[in-house]
Amino acid sequence: MIGRSEEYSGGGLSNLGLSGNLMETIPAGTITDITGPVVTIACTESLPAIYEGLRIPLGDEACLLEVHHHLDARHVRAVALRTTAGLKRGMAVYSTGGPLSVPVGPECLGRIVDMFGRPLDGGSPLPDKEKRPILTHLGPLSEVRGPQSILETGIKSIDLLCPFVKGGKTGLFGGAGVGKTVLIMEFMHAIAALHQGVSVFAGIGERIREAHELWKEMEGAGVLPKTTLVFGQMDESPGVRLRTGATALTYAEYLRDSLGKEVLILMDNVFRFVQAGSEVSGLLGRMPATVGYQPTLLTEVAELQERISSTASGTITSVQAVYVPADDMTDPAVSAILSHLDTLVILSREQAGRGIYPAIDPLVSQSRLLDKRVVGERHYNISRAVREHLAHYDELKDIIAMLGIEALSAEDRRIVGRARRLQRYLSQPFHTVASHSGIDGVSVPLAKALDDFDDFLNGVYDSLPEDQCYMRGSMKDPLKQGRAA
Repeated sequence: MIGRSEEYSGGGLSNLGLSGNLMETIPAGTITDITGPVVTIACTESLPAIYEGLRIPLGDEACLLEVHHHLDARHVRAVALRTTAGLKRGMAVYSTGGPLSVPVGPECLGRIVDMFGRPLDGGSPLPDKEKRPILTHLGPLSEVRGPQSILETGIKSIDLLCPFVKGGKTGLFGGAGVGKTVLIMEFMHAIAALHQGVSVFAGIGERIREAHELWKEMEGAGVLPKTTLVFGQMDESPGVRLRTGATALTYAEYLRDSLGKEVLILMDNVFRFVQAGSEVSGLLGRMPATVGYQPTLLTEVAELQERISSTASGTITSVQAVYVPADDMTDPAVSAILSHLDTLVILSREQAGRGIYPAIDPLVSQSRLLDKRVVGERHYNISRAVREHLAHYDELKDIIAMLGIEALSAEDRRIVGRARRLQRYLSQPFHTVASHSGIDGVSVPLAKALDDFDDFLNGVYDSLPEDQCYMRGSMKDPLKQGRAA
């Protein structure tokens, strides 16, 4: 059997793309069976390689497929990347000569495209002067640059407790409705405003409503001209949802290599990528593995994650929203993703219930770069002291609920008071939801945030009402009136 061919890492016929009559002159075989989005093809000569793109003409359009399984010496199974309506047995299938490819260029910024690079915003098609295959191999190890510094976001709780790694991977873990998408939008704003970089957003299995809202909110926030959005919508073929992240990474790699940009790639939601892989695996007849997930789970996650890398040309920093089924962090899909990440941001339903947004759990969120040698001794000591205060308050909650705060010692009451103020100060108004919240968004430099946290720990704000610590920027900035407490 033929596996994924090395020649498909770039060049060759794959750069000719998916259109044009030339593609229809390379016969691959005929359809023998159609089961949902899975099409079985009897090949006339040699088998097409795994992940090779196939094409079936359908009038003015074409149905594109991707080979996923070699059944025997003559038959392959391919996943259709659109509805299979109109296909029938005996129809001719043609090879594209390589993996699926998309048009790339500076014109991709400010555009909304689908998995094939076709516009979804009603604009003109992207120029096809240059095309890149969506599936490539990682470059030589000697060219890869590891993460070495933190990336400031202007979000106090993240910069202090779980700083982002420049050129690294960050995961936002949480159940439904705790603010993953809003937090991702704020990161995009931070990269555009603070770092003058560009962003690529991968909407994997996005609801059409969410995609439209994101588009309009980014347009209103002024970050759309520096962003490329790639959507594989929820109602599309599982093959499309499986490859949307690969298309987004192709655009990110182009912006990094050809334009030398600092790129932030955001994925919402990586769990839907795993679900699409599970759906494809089941349709191909593979035996399910742990908890019903596909047996290729670890391989598929690794193929996506390992492409997120930095080189001498530029950096790619990844932020990925990950839905946690039933808030169970031990789920196999969540565990597979966890192993690739540098920073873990855990969003808590309990924090959201208190009205603390971003709803980050400060006790379990972590970053491997929160080290004295990287962030400095002062930052490390302050973050540790903040966590100690919040952890001590968490331990005393049951006693306070049963006996009242008066039952605590004077020292414990002082720690609880400071922890409650710190908890409220960890909230922050965001730019991207200012029109909904009625509060202007703020960005707090790390140096200012460290000064404020230090003042809280040293008792400077012990007499300040708790509501004046809520939803504000730096404590040195004047308090805005008319704000909900």
